[in-house]
Amino acid sequence: MKIASIEASLHQFPIHVPLIDKPIQNRRMVFCKVATDDGVEGWGITGNFLGASIVTALKGALFDAVKGMDPRDTEAIHHHVWNKLNPRAYTGVISNALSALDIACWDIHGKATGRTVAQLMGGHADYADAYVTFGNLHYDRDQLVECAAMFAKKGIARLKMEAACKGGWQEDVRRIRAVRDAIGPDVELMIDANYKMTTLEARHLARAVADCNLSWFEEPLHQNDAVALADLRHHIDMPIAVGQMEGSRWRFREFMMHKSADILQPNCIYCGGFTEQRKIGHMAQAFNLPIANGAGWPTLNVHAMAGLMNGTFVELHLGTTHMEKIAFKDAPMPEGNRLRVPAKPGLGFEPDWDALKDVRVKE
Repeated sequence: MKIASIEASLHQFPIHVPLIDKPIQNRRMVFCKVATDDGVEGWGITGNFLGASIVTALKGALFDAVKGMDPRDTEAIHHHVWNKLNPRAYTGVISNALSALDIACWDIHGKATGRTVAQLMGGHADYADAYVTFGNLHYDRDQLVECAAMFAKKGIARLKMEAACKGGWQEDVRRIRAVRDAIGPDVELMIDANYKMTTLEARHLARAVADCNLSWFEEPLHQNDAVALADLRHHIDMPIAVGQMEGSRWRFREFMMHKSADILQPNCIYCGGFTEQRKIGHMAQAFNLPIANGAGWPTLNVHAMAGLMNGTFVELHLGTTHMEKIAFKDAPMPEGNRLRVPAKPGLGFEPDWDALKDVRVKE
């Protein structure tokens, strides 16, 4: 079995969320389809940034590097791509393109062997628990509370909201307290600052909401500064989660060595695919750290969260979940507060290529 072709394309989706009539933004993603010389096809995706450059890299330099290789030999593929195209471990276009390629290779491997990717990753379980990211910064405080209460009434056990709003950390405090009052003490609540705060702002916020029983403070600081995160973690009584868009295991090693975080969040569509995600997960096991899914795309990341013994939650992010409903056929849907691994081999579901034509960005 040899890699015979790679197709790549860029797609843009309008993002709709509850309570707001118009799309709040447009988000892009890259699709990658890999075909073998014996007719087995696999697919993968990567994320929002520099999509046109990623498409060019996949169809050009990466295909030239891996053409004729066995897609099941993912260690050899990664070694070859790192040495030929990225010997200094840059993240960005190359690591994102490699993520999409790698996911497609694991899909092929699963289809060829009749096993799910979760089973190939280790087979620890066939489901992952889930949380819903509902609280984006487009909501005013009243809308935020209404949306939180709506999900809580549906029986959602875990909710996440964005922080670092335009009103500063003091307005974040008011928003967090309003949501906690609306959902009660039994629903888990997380916050995500998306790298946007200084250490001082994050410390003020964490101390001001210490009595709100937050499950984690996600990516509070600019650049995911590992040393500053370690200092923040030392000064607050709130778990810290990081890593959703980091592009290699070496960045995660830095978090572990500096004791920067309580939860690590490798996402297969950014970190180098399932090959790199599994290495990060195993490294985290040696530090007795759990991994969780951040940055969405739960229908792919469920394979690692279920397959690895330290895997925990998948993120039902309203934005990427909306994209998944358009882009995929027969993708797994939440069952209460869980997402099950599809029973079919490989990723277990396929893209809706007809629907993707309608949102394809012309090159």
